[in-house]
Amino acid sequence: MRRLLPVLLVSVLLAGCVTSPPPSAPVRSMPTTASADVAIRETLALLMEQGYVITSADGNLRRIDASLARWPIYRVEVRVSESATGADIALQGFRGGQRLSADVVEPLFIELQHRLGPAS
Repeated sequence: MRRLLPVLLVSVLLAGCVTSPPPSAPVRSMPTTASADVAIRETLALLMEQGYVITSADGNLRRIDASLARWPIYRVEVRVSESATGADIALQGFRGGQRLSADVVEPLFIELQHRLGPAS
């Protein structure tokens, strides 16, 4: 019984350290009237102009993975899909495996809207 009490006490204390992960931010997406091919090319050009290092790009899969090469360092995933009226562009930022809030990628969306035009 004397050995059981310390084991139970340690177990209870360690159980208090377990927490659930913070809720992840939703993926931000934007519809455009541009074709998926134009959307992926313009997004790729924008990321390179903004100082991102392209770590992976596949035009057939319509995916781009890039990392910002200056502080604050984070990673961006871009996915472009066809829609009935053009293309949908989805952007999500990550740092250390955690999704970042949508406001991190908002400036990229604003610039893409200027380049591709608003969705109708």
